[in-house]
Amino acid sequence: MTPVNDISTIFDADNHYWETSDAFTRYRDPKFKDRGVQLKEVDGQLRYYFGDRAHPIIPGPGDLHARPRPGALYEYFQGRSSKARVGNELACEAPGEHPEWFNRDARLRCMDGQGVEAAWMFPSQGVCMEGPMQPDIEAAIEVLRAFNRWLEDDWGFAYQNRIFGVPFLTLSDLDSAVRELEWCVERGARVITIRNGPAFTPDGLRSPADPVFDPFWARVQEAGVVVTAHAGFEDGYVDVSEAVARTWGLSGGQSILASTDAAGGAASLMAQLMKHRLIEDFATVLVAHKLFERFPRLRVAYIENGADWVPRLLHSLEMLAGQNPGMFTSNPVDQFIEHCWVAPFVEDDVAKLAQYLPVDRILFGSDWPHAEGLAQPRDFFANVASFSPMDQRKIMVENARELTFT
Repeated sequence: MTPVNDISTIFDADNHYWETSDAFTRYRDPKFKDRGVQLKEVDGQLRYYFGDRAHPIIPGPGDLHARPRPGALYEYFQGRSSKARVGNELACEAPGEHPEWFNRDARLRCMDGQGVEAAWMFPSQGVCMEGPMQPDIEAAIEVLRAFNRWLEDDWGFAYQNRIFGVPFLTLSDLDSAVRELEWCVERGARVITIRNGPAFTPDGLRSPADPVFDPFWARVQEAGVVVTAHAGFEDGYVDVSEAVARTWGLSGGQSILASTDAAGGAASLMAQLMKHRLIEDFATVLVAHKLFERFPRLRVAYIENGADWVPRLLHSLEMLAGQNPGMFTSNPVDQFIEHCWVAPFVEDDVAKLAQYLPVDRILFGSDWPHAEGLAQPRDFFANVASFSPMDQRKIMVENARELTFT
C-alpha cells in the first residue's frame, strides 16, 4: 500500500457547488419568466416551482436554505445507519459560513487545504431540473442555456486549469444542442454532462444514441470533450417506475409491506428495485444503438451512478452479441471498456469493480460537499488501499487528469 502522503494531490472527478438564487434566472430571456424553473416565496422562503408544482425534492436555492454536513449520509449509504440517526445534520450548515460552496476563489483555497489539485465541478441542483420542467421543452432549453451562462460567470469551464465547471446540455432540440455545445467549447469547456436517460423531444422520448443526434455527437468527438452522465432527478423513467410499483403492489395505497410506516417502507423498496436500472439501461443503449461504432473517439464517464451495475452490463452485452451474430462490428464489451469510465460510489467496493473494468477506466469522485459523499475527498484513499502504488495513482489522479487534458 502507498502511504497517503506519497500522492500529494488528487484529481476529483465529482465535486459540487451549491447554486445561488439567480443560477437559473440571471440570464434567462424575460419572456420565459413564468415558464420553467421559477422562484416563489412560501412561508417566508424562496422555493423552486414549476407553475403551481413545487420541486419534488429540492426545497430552494442553495444559498438560501440550510445545507447538509458533508459526508453526513456516508454510513446510511453503506447500509449501516438510517436517516433518522443523522438528525439535524441534513440541515445544519449555514450557507453564509461556507464561501467555498459558492465562490471559486474560496473553493481553490479549500482545495489547497484538501490536497485536491483539480476537480470536475457539477451542479447540485441543476442535474435535477430538466425532468420536472417537462413537457415545456422550449422553456427547459432556455433555462439550461441561462444556467450555463451563470456557471461560466461564477465558476468557469476551466478556471485556472483547476476548476472545470461542467455545463449541462439537453438533446431536446438538435440545433439548440449543437449551438450550446459550440458556445461551451469556445469558452474552454473540457467536460459536459447530459441527463442519463432518454431525451425529451417534441416527438416523445428518444435514445440519446438515435442517429438523429449524430451531428451533436460528431461535434463532441471533433472537440474532444468528455461527456459525463451524472445522476440527478430522473423523470424519463416515470412510466417504468410506476409499472414496477403497480406490479409489486407498491402503489395506489395497496402496499403489502408490514411496516409501521408502510408508505416510507414502500418508497424505500421502490428505490432499491429501481436502483441502477436507469443507468444500466442508458449505458447498454449507447453501445447497442451503435454510438461508439459511429463515433470511435467518443469518451463517456459515468459519475455518481455507482458501479454495481457494471458487471451486469458487461454480461448483458456479451449475451446480446452472442445471441445476435453480426449485430456489432466489434465486441460490445470491448466497446464499453474502450470508451467508458466509471466513478464508483464512495461506499462501493473498488477492488471488485477492478475485476471487471481496467484500472485505467476507474475514476475517483468524492461527491464533496454533499451529505452522501465523503467528509474529506482524500478519505477515498481507504477505498483503494489494496491497490498497487501505480494503480492508486491512476485512480486518484491520472485517469481524470488524462481525460481532461488529452
